[in-house]
Parts: sequence; C-alpha cells; structure tokens
Amino acid sequence: MRREPIVLFDNGSHQCLMFDDLVSGEGVQSNQFLITDNEQYLLLDPGGDLTYTPLSLELSKHIPVQDLTYIFASHQDPDIIASLDKWLLHTRARVICSKLWARFLPHLTANYLVLSRGINTFDRIIALPDRGQSIPLGKCSLKAVPAHFLHSVGNFQVYDPVSKILFSGDMGASLVDDATPVRDFVNHVPNMEGFHRRYMAGNKACRLWAAMVRQMDVAMIVPQHGRPFVGPEMISAFLYWIENLECGLDLMGPEDYQLPK
Repeated sequence: MRREPIVLFDNGSHQCLMFDDLVSGEGVQSNQFLITDNEQYLLLDPGGDLTYTPLSLELSKHIPVQDLTYIFASHQDPDIIASLDKWLLHTRARVICSKLWARFLPHLTANYLVLSRGINTFDRIIALPDRGQSIPLGKCSLKAVPAHFLHSVGNFQVYDPVSKILFSGDMGASLVDDATPVRDFVNHVPNMEGFHRRYMAGNKACRLWAAMVRQMDVAMIVPQHGRPFVGPEMISAFLYWIENLECGLDLMGPEDYQLPK
C-alpha cells in the first residue's frame, strides 16, 4: 500500500507535496512534486508510463486533476515528461519547458490528439527563454531558474519563494530508494558522485549554478531522484562539493574518442 506524499511545506494556502514511491519494476527511483496555491496547481517532472497512473490517482486525492494549471518539464528526458500525451488529454494544463525543447516535445504525443481531439501540443507549451521567467500560480510567483548543461542543454529548475524550496531536477540527485533528508553528507557523496561526474557537462556550469544558488534564500534543495538537502549546513556542503567537482567534459580525453575495435 502506497504511503501518503511527503508534505514539504504547508501554510494553509500554499502547499508543496513530494511523491517518492510511485516507480516500480526496473525504473530509476524518482520524485514527483505538486505545488498548490489558492486552487492553482503546478506538477513538476511527472515522468513516463511507469508513473502516470499511480501519480494521477494520488493527485486525485488532493486536487481535481483535470484542473491542473501547469506541468513543468525541467528537460526532455523520458523520466521527466514521456507521459506528456496523457496529461494533455486528461487535463487542461499548459506545459512549461525550455524554448530549446518546445519543438521537440510534440514527438512525445500521439497523432490522434490532433486528429480526434483537436489538441495541438505546441499550443499548450510555454517556452522559457534561456534566462528563465516568473510563473504566476494562485497568489504567488514561482521562478523558473536556469540550470543549463546540468545536465541538459536547456535545463530549468523551479524556485518557490514561499516555501524557499529549490526543486533542482537532476542536480543533487542520488541513486538511492530513499527520500529522507541527508544527515551525513560525507557518507552520502558516493550515492551522487558517479551520476554527477557522468551526467553534468562540466565544472564551469556547476560553479555558475552554485554561485547563483548562494544569492538565493534557499531552505531546502530537493532533487528529482533520491534525498533532499535541508538547512544551511547540508546546502552549503552540497554547493561546496558540486562547485569543486570535475565532471563531464573535464574528464574526457583522446582515449574517449576512438574508433571501436
């Protein structure tokens, strides 16, 4: 039996929920997030077929799913937005994503949406400029903040000024079946290191991102996979670690670009 979503924040009119146990089988553990404010709703990185049915059922316990206001896609990966056609069909939500992926997302939707339902995918997309923008939700304003090349060329995260949560997508992800806050950073590093070294594009992007986050009022960094970082000590430890990490192109050499034998 599935447990209730984790309540990250709730002040009565503004709520942030995390669903962390919806993936079954061989899929990578992932977290899905719902932000609500005064009867408007934003769903972050809803995933693919593995999560669509259980997620929509869980959402229906908290909101009228057909009235979903936005779906936010941090980037284009299957575990982020592969279930797009189902959300377009069953909700009125508009899809927020980088302008670099706005013309690619229709490839994830079936042609019957246009032919039989008159649903044009591109008309439902809000294409973000590279520097991001504000997203009105209820009586608050969320921020789509740039995280380009971490790991996608067009990558965004959501910052919620009300809860002071940065929903960081793949940045900070850990490959564990656990969504409890990190308590021992040093022992947590092995759960993140291999993923970040391979998937993040390079140290320059990591340093630029960390500098941006330090200028923000962040109480919690919550990635799409694994465990969140809560409080100044854990957040500072993660920012220091990531801005000093060699990754991606930093690690590549001639031996990585050779004709296979």
